[in-house]
Amino acid sequence: MIRTRRAFDPQAIRLVIFDLDGTLIDSRLDLVRSVNAALRHIGRQELPDGVIASHVGDGAPILIQRCLGAGAGDQELVQRGLQFFLSYYREHKLDHTRVYRGVKAALRAIQRGSNGTPRKMAVLSNKPVGPSRAIVEALGLGGFFTQVYGGNSFTTKKPDPQGARKVMEENGVQPQEAAMVGDSHVDVETGRNAGMWTVAVSYGFAPHTLQPTPPDVLVDSPHELAQVLA
Repeated sequence: MIRTRRAFDPQAIRLVIFDLDGTLIDSRLDLVRSVNAALRHIGRQELPDGVIASHVGDGAPILIQRCLGAGAGDQELVQRGLQFFLSYYREHKLDHTRVYRGVKAALRAIQRGSNGTPRKMAVLSNKPVGPSRAIVEALGLGGFFTQVYGGNSFTTKKPDPQGARKVMEENGVQPQEAAMVGDSHVDVETGRNAGMWTVAVSYGFAPHTLQPTPPDVLVDSPHELAQVLA
């Protein structure tokens, strides 16, 4: 079901910026297994899948800190866990990660636009840029996007608007002509901070975070996402 809090004209949208994990791809299992491998490596107890998935969205350092809980104050422990996580995930990032069903069809429809003028699309993730780009290419999504940026592409991460503003600048688009699409409050706040329209998906990792930070439009499927933007 499409829920609209603040309507916008899809024909006015010239650029759509997408989050990656939980929005375009289901990377939950690979992330969970990589975090638990890191926890084992530093002598900590593994966590349930759902707990780890609920911590995804703010980048790898904060993910590890959250998963360590009370141990997050030990910076040496955090760094050991983070470095092992990044190394392990680099090798296992595509073991189980898949594009969500319907996403490619939705991207084709959104890219075509609704007035005959093709839209530009980009990815802005808090995942490091190396694995982000590797995943996008390996899963056949690379041709859709003008840019793929990660959490280490800029001096700040989402929800800081630096990355979103850079993407808009590079595509010659004003904030009122752009939409941010994601699965968590981080993406909604990023769009708001950049002055963009915001669309959130409820099928991702962190739909619970959208209640206190509602987007302009909330959708339940890639098909509905295409309806809203195309």
